[in-house]
Amino acid sequence: MLMAFDLLELDGEDQRKRTPRERRQALEHLLDGERLVLPVRRLAPDGLEAWKEVLRAGYEGLVAKDPKSPYVGGRTLKWLKVKQRDYRVEERGWSTQSS
Repeated sequence: MLMAFDLLELDGEDQRKRTPRERRQALEHLLDGERLVLPVRRLAPDGLEAWKEVLRAGYEGLVAKDPKSPYVGGRTLKWLKVKQRDYRVEERGWSTQSS
């Protein structure tokens, strides 16, 4: 299974100037009915509640995006990646390292 995080091009048209919400809607429409490629799960719009979901579900972390910002390559303060400390990949999937 493949998880799709964003949609940067569609039918030869650059989608990067569209907002994250517009790109997400287009991605979900494109992948509707797919079983092997899925859009990543949306979390709560409130950052603290979203982080609780990450911890509860055992996810690696989250990416917080400014909903009005277009896609910009490279690092930016408009999109912040927040990861759990001491995360590693195992053959059977994601897990946290024990302290």
